[in-house]
Amino acid sequence: MTAGSVPLPAPADRGGTRIADRVLARIAARAATEALSGRDEDRVLRSPRASAGQGRRGVSVRLGLDLPYPVDIAAVSAEVHSRVVSRIEQLAGAERPRVALVVERLVPPGPPGGLQ
Repeated sequence: MTAGSVPLPAPADRGGTRIADRVLARIAARAATEALSGRDEDRVLRSPRASAGQGRRGVSVRLGLDLPYPVDIAAVSAEVHSRVVSRIEQLAGAERPRVALVVERLVPPGPPGGLQ
């Protein structure tokens, strides 16, 4: 501290930062995409769809996913869930976000050689 400077208030007294819901949703969608990348290159899967909200109980996220068929849905869901929670905690500072995954579509393999 220099002569004549005023000490800063404690960090807890300076205010807060609120992350917009759409930012949380984009973080979640990107994390899900990262978790699913390289899983099945020969199928076209829609990007994960996410929505997020914040309340007294913290951050909650809903993710809609397309998965390749056949797949171990439980294992893939656990991997996506873990990645999304980790990224939201890391990038947004949210503590223990609630993440709901909804498998909206299972995408079977296309015919050999593509569309005829």
